[in-house]
Amino acid sequence: MGTAEVTAALLREHGRTYADEAGITLRDKPAPLYQLLVLTVLCSIRIRAETATAAARELFAAGLRTPRAMAGSRWQDRVDALGRAHYVRYDESTATALGEGAELVLDHFHGDLRRLREAAAGDTAQLRALVQEVPRIGPVGADIFCREAQAVWPELRPFFDERSCATAADLGLPHTPEGLGKLVPPKDHARLAAALVRVSLSKEAAQALRDGLQTAGT
Repeated sequence: MGTAEVTAALLREHGRTYADEAGITLRDKPAPLYQLLVLTVLCSIRIRAETATAAARELFAAGLRTPRAMAGSRWQDRVDALGRAHYVRYDESTATALGEGAELVLDHFHGDLRRLREAAAGDTAQLRALVQEVPRIGPVGADIFCREAQAVWPELRPFFDERSCATAADLGLPHTPEGLGKLVPPKDHARLAAALVRVSLSKEAAQALRDGLQTAGT
């Protein structure tokens, strides 16, 4: 099965971004960019991605969609929202991190992550470093943020982290960011990156993809 068929199957079966799953209509605007940061914080511990996106939806449903709203919320309300999504074991520490992170975004960037983008001045390494100043976000979290943010910040493209590239290699695809970026239009880079990560996180998804490709090739 050729590269084009594998790529098409990835996008068709698994090409939903995590921002979309969390109910974020990602645009280059302060509120959705902050919501992506919240999702990144939630994903930055060892917890199922489905639980993290569910927790993000609960926080947003509770009105915590901006750094000002998050900073002004009660710690217990944040804990309760996380609990409704079964975001357990880490609910209290994450509620604290979200409050501290909101204060940082307000203090450093006046609530607008486009200022973070401006501070990075097109340097992806610098942008990753700035994102990691947010409590709870480390190198893996910075990768998560950049993977998704490339949908609206073109200077990040093509952004495929080590996990994405390793999965691509397993599937017989090019396994460098540059090689993967040539497989789809730039607007689909975030979708392809998300698809590769989804396959890497699910043995069932990986096997189903391989089975489908084998069937198509017979």
